[in-house]
Amino acid sequence: MDLQQRINAFVKLGNFLSQFTTEDIKKKDNIPHNDLFFDGFNHQIKLAHENNGWFKKDNIYFAINGWCNQLKINNIKQWLEKYQFNIESPKTIAVIMAGNIPLVGFHDFLSVLISGHHVLVKQSSNDKHLLPFFAKYLEYVEPEFKGRIQFTEDKLENFDAVIATGSDNTARYFEYYFKDKPSIIRKNRNSIAVLTGNESEDELKALSEDVFRYYGLGCRNVSKLFVPKDYDFDSFFKAMYDWHPIINENKYANNYDYNKAVYLMSEFEMLENGFLMLKEDESYSSPIATIFYERYNSLEKLKETIKEKSDQIQCVVSNGFLDNEIEFGHTQLPNLWDYADGIDTISFSLKIC
Repeated sequence: MDLQQRINAFVKLGNFLSQFTTEDIKKKDNIPHNDLFFDGFNHQIKLAHENNGWFKKDNIYFAINGWCNQLKINNIKQWLEKYQFNIESPKTIAVIMAGNIPLVGFHDFLSVLISGHHVLVKQSSNDKHLLPFFAKYLEYVEPEFKGRIQFTEDKLENFDAVIATGSDNTARYFEYYFKDKPSIIRKNRNSIAVLTGNESEDELKALSEDVFRYYGLGCRNVSKLFVPKDYDFDSFFKAMYDWHPIINENKYANNYDYNKAVYLMSEFEMLENGFLMLKEDESYSSPIATIFYERYNSLEKLKETIKEKSDQIQCVVSNGFLDNEIEFGHTQLPNLWDYADGIDTISFSLKIC
């Protein structure tokens, strides 16, 4: 199977997914194997929602829509144009996936297969319904994928390299267990936003998407703000207001109530608006329903701090602060070439020979 065949298969997958990007699901004409897969995938979305209270349907549709938009022929070609694909003897790359947000491991799955290797997938129990259906669809639109995709719930065996995503604690286990294999081991990371006080209302409203999408559970969600010494949070809270219905979600509300009680009993100072708390804290990983913040005196010194802490940071949201910054409202809309932790999974895969 050549590269173009692999690209074509993923483009067809993107076309199939275009039917499931909003609650208004509509069956389209001219989608290969649609009679076989359409109802089944709709059922998998239902199962994913029912088996994970954090996987609200609109978040599943949002994730699917993101991949539908990325799996376009021009996007894929732009992504792959700088690489040389000359794998003559495919290897098996194991992928251990997180389950914090829907389809969070799909990019690794895509990278391994598009490179020409076989993939051995160990999914999180929190996100086990959608990706196997993707795999089955790929095998139908491109039969040469059969035998190249394997899922397991058991101990990983018979693989040549590994890409593993987990917490800082599990990463230490991964590093020991896979010490004799080529590997990418990802640890905890969080995203930050740098505010100057000059942000427009639209920019701050867009930032609310970076904060609340997926309930803030993703590494690309903004969990910390850096603000000027005299920053007034009134405009920030006003811009967050459109997300206030989130407090009606039981799992989110339970976390909000619990964390608020902890802060109050510990006599921590905080700001809150009934569905979001702001706490001054040097840490980068904030609990659900909480955003940490720090005040800065100098943007230049802040750049130095961010550089020093780069191994803890996934994205920086700002306007005119850094060359590699993310636009407000776009943290959950990465391109194919926006690699997690900045590690190029295609280059890694192509070196496994």
